[in-house]
Amino acid sequence: MKKFRDHIRLILALFIIVPLCIGAVFAYQWIPDSSPHANEMQLSLSNLNPNSDQLFLLLDNKVKAQEEGSFWMGKSSSSKHIAIDSAITQDSQVFYWEVGIPKRQEIEAAKLFYPNDLDKSMEFKTYRLGSDKYGRDFLSRLVLGARVSLLAGFFAVTISLVVGLVLGLIAGFFGGWIDRSIMWFINVLWSVPTLLLAIAITLSLGKGLWQVFLAIGLSMWVEIARLVRGRVLQEREQEYVRALKSLGFSDFRILFKHVLPNIFQPVIVLCAANFATAILLESGLSFLGIGATAPMPTWGNMIRDHYAYIVLDKAYLAIYPGLGIMALVMAFMLLGNYLKDKWAS
Repeated sequence: MKKFRDHIRLILALFIIVPLCIGAVFAYQWIPDSSPHANEMQLSLSNLNPNSDQLFLLLDNKVKAQEEGSFWMGKSSSSKHIAIDSAITQDSQVFYWEVGIPKRQEIEAAKLFYPNDLDKSMEFKTYRLGSDKYGRDFLSRLVLGARVSLLAGFFAVTISLVVGLVLGLIAGFFGGWIDRSIMWFINVLWSVPTLLLAIAITLSLGKGLWQVFLAIGLSMWVEIARLVRGRVLQEREQEYVRALKSLGFSDFRILFKHVLPNIFQPVIVLCAANFATAILLESGLSFLGIGATAPMPTWGNMIRDHYAYIVLDKAYLAIYPGLGIMALVMAFMLLGNYLKDKWAS
């Protein structure tokens, strides 16, 4: 029964993590709004209901779409989209009624994206999850927000792992004044709440995505360092370490080739938990307005922009990003618990 529960946890965790990772990496290949940061605003279409259809008139804006980096960063559209109710052509003029503006407007047919065909210069777009208060496709920004959360977890855990491993290995293996100095520094940082430390580092580095990743990573390495130091203190008393020293092996080789592989399992478990913590920290910093800068979508700033809608009929604009954070954090916690139980047995 215990093995069955463990497998259920693993399957549930992977069922959440794997599709989100694949969907986030290839986001611009399938999301409705493939513009950079899914930031195509249509203020007249703010707060559309889910599954709303809208007709657009396409005008040639004389801007060549970005081709380089389109896989990861999206590409600018070579046409300008105008939300309309209807349009007709008369001679060389196009008359259209823009959404929210009852007055008829006109433009030369030569300015259409397809100058000789009005039908081709109009397209329907479906807002599967509706639009936000700026008229942007909510599904597209929700998916790109998942990408930011996953990147925050990956880079923050990598930074904290490198710093924690190095300092923990050095403190535990060499001992003496080196151990006391590193432990004093660790205890000082340990006394500061992680969120406050991340906020302080972010404010000192400035606003930006990479600054947030660095700030979160530098605020989470303490736990890894303490864990590694404790395990190294046990390992350095083992007979194989004494044998390696007597054979003349260097301290560097003993640490990284022999001691590190024997202590890495609990470190991986802690990294899974830290991944979840990094997602929460990034969301919290973005919610406070000191995370990724606009117009980059993150789940935290999406909640900040729409939390007032909780008491209105558009509560899903804040609930969906919150559910995304909850699901991703739960998945990594389940994965960490599975690894802990698997390696403990």
